[in-house]
Amino acid sequence: MTNGNPKKKKKNHERRILICQGTGCISSKSNEIRKKFETEIVKAGIHEKVEVTFTGCHGFCAQGPLVFIKPEETLYCKVKVEDVEKIVESHIKKNEPVEDLFYEDPKTGKKIEKHNEIDFYAKQKRMILENCGHINPEDINEYLHIGGYSGLKKAFSMKPEEVIEAIKESGLRGRGGAGFPTGLKWGFCRNAPGKEKYVICNADEGDPGAFMDRSILEADPHSVLEGMIIGGYAIGASNGIIYVRSEYPLAVHRFRKTVEDAKELNFLGKNVLDSGFDFDVMIQEGAGAFVCGEETALMASIEGERGIPKPRPPFPATSGLWGKPTNINNVKSWAAAAWIFKNGVEEFKKVGVKTSTGTAIFSLTGKVKNSGLIEVPMGTTLREIIFGIGGGILDDKKFKAVQTGGPSGGCLPASKLDLGVDFETLQAEGSIMGSGGMVVADENTCMVDLARYFLAFTQKESCGKCTPCREGTLRALEILERITRGEADLSDLDDLEELCHVIKDTSLCALGQTAPNPILSTLKHFRHEYEEHITDLRCSARVCTELYTFVIDEEKCIKCGLCARICPVEAIMGSKETSFRIDCRLCTHCQMCYNRCPKDAIEKVSGKC
Repeated sequence: MTNGNPKKKKKNHERRILICQGTGCISSKSNEIRKKFETEIVKAGIHEKVEVTFTGCHGFCAQGPLVFIKPEETLYCKVKVEDVEKIVESHIKKNEPVEDLFYEDPKTGKKIEKHNEIDFYAKQKRMILENCGHINPEDINEYLHIGGYSGLKKAFSMKPEEVIEAIKESGLRGRGGAGFPTGLKWGFCRNAPGKEKYVICNADEGDPGAFMDRSILEADPHSVLEGMIIGGYAIGASNGIIYVRSEYPLAVHRFRKTVEDAKELNFLGKNVLDSGFDFDVMIQEGAGAFVCGEETALMASIEGERGIPKPRPPFPATSGLWGKPTNINNVKSWAAAAWIFKNGVEEFKKVGVKTSTGTAIFSLTGKVKNSGLIEVPMGTTLREIIFGIGGGILDDKKFKAVQTGGPSGGCLPASKLDLGVDFETLQAEGSIMGSGGMVVADENTCMVDLARYFLAFTQKESCGKCTPCREGTLRALEILERITRGEADLSDLDDLEELCHVIKDTSLCALGQTAPNPILSTLKHFRHEYEEHITDLRCSARVCTELYTFVIDEEKCIKCGLCARICPVEAIMGSKETSFRIDCRLCTHCQMCYNRCPKDAIEKVSGKC
């Protein structure tokens, strides 16, 4: 048994080529890019001087696949397999970087070589994500080289109660969405009677558009494990469990490797680092139920039961997994705990705002130019995130709203762009921090349809145990669908709003209690769009298909007949000799003709048939 010493010494290479192999970049052939680099480096006879390796997600997903070259700190964007030979020949052999593959600033058109000079990175504060994209997540030596597990060693030099006090002093709040003070949570579990206790990492990330936890597990899994060991020591738990979605195979693979390597170096197992503390971790794959992100449902799933929430009290801290005291934290919370003990409580407190210290991690998606994984100090404004880091709206269209907090979050309009992002501020505006999803909407987004989309998700994912959530979300969804079809009246809006408040006030768990947020926030800030659908039978974004019809512009039409040939219901009449028209009574709004017309001669016109 070893005591945290590296398994082998790494060679000192003149250069390192790091290829992003997070899930997003792998889907864009970064595996092939890596193999091509390895082949070209060997072919050039410089494999002793140049190391080719891989990393997890670097964050800048809109520009992937990413290739990072050190020590120059050069970032190549949107790399293709055919670009590899040019990079090796020009940059690696001749020290002449390939400017064509640099990031191009959309505002200035300037090519930028260094990643820390790009606004996407320069305007962030990467603490929890500091290692992501810079180390090989499957090599424990790289984590140790940058100070990994030093936080654990520091924690072992303290009494468990002192560790908990340090977490309390840091002001760390749960990053899974609730924002409950982490130190208090640990203290409750520490003081609960019983010798057998558990710590659980909740990695059941299921929000549409969210990939924060997955990316951390793929890019820096040892930080999460280190945080869990510190938490286990503080609480007095000898067993840890990570509950992770089976839809995250790469994250599961890398965390399994992390656990194996940690055991080999005695970071896990009996008498961890000669501390007298025993701790082990088990990996449990979930079956993809969104409700299992709720901690009592998650524990039921681990126990082999149906994943449905239970009333509280008793709280998990006193009676959790198998009736034993249990502490559950999110992936980001555990990683933050490791960062705090490595860098110090005071350093963590310097960042953020008084009531919400540290940073917030978001997956920035939707109609934004620079989509990806970002980390900013708590209190950073929405404007800075969307227009500073995100680079603004795609195609320079007008910003309409941002939805924060996943499917249970709220939608905030342009008038709220200068709000600081923290737990209390967002909640006061009818939204939530959530686990970190942030979806940007532009002028072509229908807010009624957006609310319908998110409610449809939560309604489908409801476990069905309590009536308010099971029946209430279904009734609310039916009203929204009537509105999008032009079959509602204004009294439905009052019924919808009242129903949403009943669901929030009476549902058993947070899924039902927060499911109405998208509706209530859009009714508050975009009520005119609901009224437009009802009174004018009009969707200004032309998204609600039953509120507009398709017509053929005869001046643009070249009479090719393609639309008539591909229409699945034969709703397009006419011939090449005369002209074509669409019978709206037969049209099913499949949009095949609209999408395939070579001259954009088919237009959407407001109004029902």
